Amino acid sequence: MNTTVHVITVSDRVSRGVREDRSGQAAREVLESAGHEVTSSVIPDGAEEVESVLRAAIAAGHRLLVTTGGTGLTPRDRTPEGTAPILDREVPGLAELLRAEGARHTPFAALSRGLVGIVDAGPEGPGALVVNLPGSTSGVRQGLDVLLPLVEHVLDQISGGDH
Repeated sequence: MNTTVHVITVSDRVSRGVREDRSGQAAREVLESAGHEVTSSVIPDGAEEVESVLRAAIAAGHRLLVTTGGTGLTPRDRTPEGTAPILDREVPGLAELLRAEGARHTPFAALSRGLVGIVDAGPEGPGALVVNLPGSTSGVRQGLDVLLPLVEHVLDQISGGDH
């Protein structure tokens, strides 16, 4: 199943052009190699920015939205706060699975506050899966390794598919 994916890099430094977008590029590479059509954007940290871009991506018909960055503990890390308002339902087990996989590689993965949830299908579109990944390239690659085998089933369920 080829899914339209939008990758959002959330980083003050990357958005100002003082740092290269390595995590967003890593996500794009993994997703494209899995056969998905990928678009991307870079925004500064902050809940309002995240919420705005997520809403626009859903309106554009993207079924999988992956953020990278802004899930930590610094004062500007507000990706989960920008994600929560657009979700109809969280999928905490998947968020826990992503953290558990990351923790197999580094204890710092336990500090990620990333959310995973869905936007229900409705008149606006077929629904979407939204995933907050950390801002490290290794965290992105590890997270997508966990996520990709589940995406087709999740999107089918969101669209009303049978179990």
